[in-house]
Amino acid sequence: MKRTSKLIGVIWTIFVIVFMTAMFTASFFLTAYLYAAAGLRPPQVLIQVVNSLLGLFLTGLMIGSAASYARSRGWVPEMNVFRQIAEAMQQIAKGDFSVRLDNTFRAGEPVSILVKSMNDMALELNAMETMRQEFISNVSHEIQSPLTSIRGFAQALENDQLSLAERRHYLGIIASESTRLSRITENLLKIAALESRQMVARPQPYRLDKQIRSLVLVSEPQWAGKQLDLELCLDDVTIAADEDLLSQVWSNLIHNSVKFTPPGGSVRVGLRQRAGQIEFEIADSGIGIAEQDQPRVFERFFKADPSRTGSSGGSGLGLSITKKIVEMHGGTIEVASSPGAGALFRVRLPAG
Repeated sequence: MKRTSKLIGVIWTIFVIVFMTAMFTASFFLTAYLYAAAGLRPPQVLIQVVNSLLGLFLTGLMIGSAASYARSRGWVPEMNVFRQIAEAMQQIAKGDFSVRLDNTFRAGEPVSILVKSMNDMALELNAMETMRQEFISNVSHEIQSPLTSIRGFAQALENDQLSLAERRHYLGIIASESTRLSRITENLLKIAALESRQMVARPQPYRLDKQIRSLVLVSEPQWAGKQLDLELCLDDVTIAADEDLLSQVWSNLIHNSVKFTPPGGSVRVGLRQRAGQIEFEIADSGIGIAEQDQPRVFERFFKADPSRTGSSGGSGLGLSITKKIVEMHGGTIEVASSPGAGALFRVRLPAG
């Protein structure tokens, strides 16, 4: 009798796992069909969240029904855990991702694996929800800041006692903040396009060293104005890549190095090819980045120095876009730095 109960428990566990797979697959095709029918192209993060919630909801309904039927028949004791899983999935479907199940089963048993998978899923969904909330909060903050400035100076222009010079000064600030707001929204759209794969790299062979040298010359007013010692060491390198997309990578890195290097400092730019790999490096003698901040510098809206606010501090999106473009080309980007000793960014791209 006990052996039969265990056999039934194993069968039910396999059935539940197969059914969960089927429900998540069904939710994927269902949402894909609805997005296509409605002509929508939401960001990849939103698609994953919706698919996960719909799959959990469908699975919870089926497991709940199966658990109720098994209990009414007086089947194996292991079925009690299915009731807990069904209840947990119902909580998750309502947006409560903090639910966790106690795993008292022996490691390696099907039920133990199922409970562990359930807890891991809830943990991942909770992390995704936290990221979503932080993203919305950061977007709201970044957009609200220039809007507040524009509104304030627009109201100030209503004062008839202002001189012509003051009016021109206020109008200049409004124009600057409007440009900043436009740049934020443009970068947000760019990130959304990169994440949803709407922006596709179109590789063509071109001279990478010439592109980098040209971008350095374009930024000459910035680094020459700060009297920076800029050193170029570029090997002749040809790459098959999307020239426009990689241009954003080098522009962002050059701009950051110049921006955060004090007057009289130095910036070194290097490019070389070896062992089937192209390596770009840019090192500066700037303010540097704290060790605890380095793993987060490529996160959206992250600013290593919270005091860098306003139009001069940027939106914290440049390095995030840079990393996505590099990864789109099959490459990697890393940073090495210490406070007061400058920063070094290294990009590696496949040469083939």
